[in-house]
Order: sequence, then structure tokens, then C-alpha cells
Amino acid sequence: MLGATASVRFALNGAYGGPADRLHEGDELAVIPPVAGGAQGLRWLAISPDPLDARLLADLRAKVPTSADGALVLFVGQTRDSPGTHAPGQEEAARDVHGQAVEALDYEAFDEMALTILDAIASEIEQRFGVTRLAIIHRTGRVAMGEASVVICAAAPHRAAAFEAARYAIEELKARAPIWKSELFADGSVWLGAPARTGPPAEEAAT
Repeated sequence: MLGATASVRFALNGAYGGPADRLHEGDELAVIPPVAGGAQGLRWLAISPDPLDARLLADLRAKVPTSADGALVLFVGQTRDSPGTHAPGQEEAARDVHGQAVEALDYEAFDEMALTILDAIASEIEQRFGVTRLAIIHRTGRVAMGEASVVICAAAPHRAAAFEAARYAIEELKARAPIWKSELFADGSVWLGAPARTGPPAEEAAT
């Protein structure tokens, strides 16, 4: 774990934090990459209860790419009203709300571990695709229908690498990051998901 985070710092609610700091509901924890002058890479990784709105998207558009980047891929995952695949053990809860429309989704995360995994995913993207300018931001808490729950932004000199980086980021986040969601209905709620994968695709295939 230390190997994945030795070159980064953590910020809690906009200020640098340390091992003695404790997280509370509603806190925003972010990974801060090296900031010494001249660094060409950018990793903007965050787990936040704040809305992922147009202002954030504009900020990403302005800050992630450089003048050397000819491609910027911005992926926005948003909530939908059709039910997903319920988690193991949620069969009865799913039957109770069968036929109802999803009213909202609720996300919970193990923030510190999730950020460490997002940082590992960003490192894998750099190694696999050569993309060093990347943002992965996931929302927590209640998210209304049609609102963004996750945003990924990848910049690269050429479009193929930017597309591959964004796709890899969302697929690996969904497979590995300790972020859970439940669908909220008029008459109940249902947890979604499957057991987490513990490493990158090739690593899993080799075990």
C-alpha cells in the first residue's frame, strides 16, 4: 500500500492531512500528486459528496489537457431509472420492489482504500497506454435520477490512448474500488454489485 502512495499526499476537506486525521460523514478526501515545478503528469483523484456538475466538467476541460494533447475524453456516468443487477443475498429485497422505478441511488465508499486503488489504476493506465493526465472523481451519498455519479477525464496526444485510458479507468473502478451503491425505491432499497476483483485483469487471470 505504501508503494502506491509514497509519491502522493492526502488532502482532507481542502487541507493536507496526516495519519492522525479521522474521516467523518461528509468529508472530502483527495489524492494530491507531486506538485514540484515542471511535472508533466496530472492525477486528479477524488471521492466526494459534492455534485459533479457543469462547473466541475468545465474545470476538468481546462486543467487536464495541455497544449501537447490532441485528445480529451470525458466520460460521465449518470443514474438511470431501470434496475441493475442486485448483489448476492438481495433476492428478497429485489422481489419486494419488482416493477417499481428507481427513484435515486445511494453510494457509500471506503474512501482511503478507494483512493489507493484509484491511484493504482492511474499507474496502470500510465504503464499500459502512456497516459499521464487523468482525473477520476466519484460521488457518494444520494444521487438523483439523471445526475452524474462518476466522471473520468483522460488527455493524450492521440485519441486512441485517451479512449483506452478512460475505458480502462471506469471498468477497473467498477470492478475493484470499494464503492457500493443501493437503488432506492418507493417501497424499499436494493444493494447492487458483485464480489470485487483484487487486482488488474492480467494479474487476476494469472492466479
